[in-house]
Amino acid sequence: MTEASRLASLGAASGTVVGADEQTAGYGRHGRSWHSEPGSGLYVSIILRRRFTPTAFPVVTLALGLAVREAILKTTDLACDLRWPNDVLVESKKCAGILTTLESSAIIAGIGINVNHSSFPEGLRSIATSLRIASGRAHSRERLLLSLLASVDTYCDLLEAKGRGPVIETFARASSYVSGRRVCVDQDGSLLRGTTAGLNDSGFLILRGDDGAKNVILAGGVRPCS
Repeated sequence: MTEASRLASLGAASGTVVGADEQTAGYGRHGRSWHSEPGSGLYVSIILRRRFTPTAFPVVTLALGLAVREAILKTTDLACDLRWPNDVLVESKKCAGILTTLESSAIIAGIGINVNHSSFPEGLRSIATSLRIASGRAHSRERLLLSLLASVDTYCDLLEAKGRGPVIETFARASSYVSGRRVCVDQDGSLLRGTTAGLNDSGFLILRGDDGAKNVILAGGVRPCS
């Protein structure tokens, strides 16, 4: 993402892709680390210069999640779940993550997919998986990349042409986390517990707290809890 941001600041065209075979300083939302086994994952950042309205920007991450889900299904036959706002899951474990930033009027879409990892460090085994582990076979990263780029175009075109509504509706249908799911949400060091109650018109998550309050979650890690 650092290199893609640099290229964006120099005027690189929309659709420019920066990829890495390995990340030694990979990061996710809120500065969390990202395990990047050499030669096993798909680690790309895409420069997007799109005619999105300002109100559409919060929904870009949701559109990218749908694109990742579609690309994985088309190339591996694995059906993925989406955990608001930026996690892609298979068999309830994370297989992909998305991070978006703004740089010089461009959106930098960082996407990491665990493709052919055969194992994970002990601290990640219970929450992370790869397409290889889930399917029992290795997959072509190149084929997945081509499918991903096509799907990113599809959902960005939809967001550009139709606005945020269709993306929000499609994401809600594709995600088991959007409605009726018991979750904990990390909010600046404190935990909110409750049941998800859909997405609002801006694409933010609605949480019915245990105290009965309606909370609109603008950001934060969403995790299942009892």
